[in-house]
Amino acid sequence: MDTKKPENINEYIGGFPNEVQEILEKIRATIQKAAPDAKEKISYSMPAFDQNGIVVYFAAFKNHIGLYALPSGHEEFKNELSKYKSGKGSVQFPLDKPMPYDLITKIVKFRVKENLEKAKKK
Repeated sequence: MDTKKPENINEYIGGFPNEVQEILEKIRATIQKAAPDAKEKISYSMPAFDQNGIVVYFAAFKNHIGLYALPSGHEEFKNELSKYKSGKGSVQFPLDKPMPYDLITKIVKFRVKENLEKAKKK
């Protein structure tokens, strides 16, 4: 079993079955479009986008995609996220249901704006 940690998002996505890779690539493209200035990186062994701090992380699991928009991103969209299983800073989008790409876009744009406002205050 290969336990080597992925060094970039391409390696991370490449470690999953094709149908999951397609979803991960579409989530990645959705995030890139919503946060064009964010830099991709691997953090906590997960794909992450960084712009004045982490915007979001995402990760694939056996039955869902996890999106981690830190507590503020989840708090802001708690009504839209209420139909998904979620924790304080995470939400699970089941792989057997359509991915809410529009919602992901809204969350990412919110987090970019939030990070920018925090950076201005520093």
